[in-house]
Amino acid sequence: MIRSIHNWIRRLFSLRKPRALPRRGPKPAIGSGVYRADVRMTLQAGFSDELWHWLLEEGWRELRYRPDRRRYREITTGWVNLLIDAAPEERRAVLEEAIKNAIRRPVIERSGVPSYVTRE
Repeated sequence: MIRSIHNWIRRLFSLRKPRALPRRGPKPAIGSGVYRADVRMTLQAGFSDELWHWLLEEGWRELRYRPDRRRYREITTGWVNLLIDAAPEERRAVLEEAIKNAIRRPVIERSGVPSYVTRE
């Protein structure tokens, strides 16, 4: 209760600070998630070190928080494969299009009912 009042006051007076960009890390394993802002993608086979360094420059970082309760839009596997196959000069355009087409997945609550289903 005290914590929620504390958070409410911090929001009211804009005392919250934006989260700093996490430190750079080595290339994650295949199947790991990476994110930037509210978008995430899963690394696929064929993801090169050079592509990972380019994504680091663009502000992407590995998801390291468990359990991560933030909600993301997901870049589909097809778009990730297009990004892997894209030439270096085409990557920015492919990534921008992939972000535009990212989808929000439904959140499954503990009761087993997705959050977008209204309860009566």
